[in-house]
Amino acid sequence: MLIVGAGITGALVAERLTRQGRQVVVIDRELPSLGSTVASTAMLLWEIDRPLIELTQLYGFEKAIRCYRASHGATRGLMSLAAHYGIPCEMRPRLSLYLAAGDSPKLINDEYEIRSRADLPSRLLDYAGLLQRFAIGRAAALLSGDAADADPVRLTRGLLDIAVKRGARLLKADAVAFDSTASGVTVGLDGGLSIEARDVVLATGYVMPDIVRPKAQKPASSWAIATIPQPQNLWPDQALIWEASQNYHYARTTADGRIILGGEDDGALIEPDARDEATPEKVRALQAYLKAMWPQASDDVAFSWSGAFDTTSDGLPLIGKVPQCKNILAAFGYGGNGITFSFLAAELIATLLSGGTSPLLDDFAIDRDIVG
Repeated sequence: MLIVGAGITGALVAERLTRQGRQVVVIDRELPSLGSTVASTAMLLWEIDRPLIELTQLYGFEKAIRCYRASHGATRGLMSLAAHYGIPCEMRPRLSLYLAAGDSPKLINDEYEIRSRADLPSRLLDYAGLLQRFAIGRAAALLSGDAADADPVRLTRGLLDIAVKRGARLLKADAVAFDSTASGVTVGLDGGLSIEARDVVLATGYVMPDIVRPKAQKPASSWAIATIPQPQNLWPDQALIWEASQNYHYARTTADGRIILGGEDDGALIEPDARDEATPEKVRALQAYLKAMWPQASDDVAFSWSGAFDTTSDGLPLIGKVPQCKNILAAFGYGGNGITFSFLAAELIATLLSGGTSPLLDDFAIDRDIVG
């Protein structure tokens, strides 16, 4: 078994497959965790980028709730996995606070009603309740349990260490070609060498090989800031905060009392030079948003960063068999639930390789049609 990518997705797949007793090799052109993983804000949410009510309108209640329940199970499973192995990654159970973006509570109210039908752990806060509990003035919010945050680099390296102790090999190499016409897969490497494997899992983050041609994927850029440590200025419960809007902002705290705030997504600024040029303005916008949302906070920025990332039009990941490529599987946990979806990808790929199946593999199919 060859896994291409040594970020959080590759690490989760490697741990899961070595737990099955499989022989695993992991390759990456970068050092482990230093691709898109290092830029992750690591908000481990089960709530999908597309609200449950919108996903229901797209696919029907049965499929929508199946995806939401799978995501909910994935966050719980990820927390249990880190605790079981004692991985020192600052994994902390958190509440999630989903804020109304405008003056109307309707979207939040509608979302609460359908989550209640699905028996998901959310509580409705009206304007007065939100102000009393969190001192945040919005029309409404949903307060949910079973979320978490973590250090994504430490989590990745901890999982890879576990896999290596079970016999996995970790190599620095750049996969540039894939040939699955024979009984196995031949992966060509930059420099002329190749690796032959019975099966290959693509866990390459936002660097998608040419053999993968999804219909539902689209690129964008995002920005984030981390403030100076200010443990005296944090909101109650240090909940994970995000918004009920298409291009939402999100915020969390860190173990040393910083505030991480991200957003200002832009689908037109993909190239690194354009993204870098826009960074000062984007940082100022994030500082202004932080002061508006939580005036008690200092907006003194210690770190800022940006990166290109991929989303899908329905907010769901791309997981499963790569069409027309025998023995090649993909694990792309795109969007705001990347790490949560990566855990789910590891479980589904382990199921596939063991001869099982799941309706989620149709829900997350690489070649599913564009919707919404």
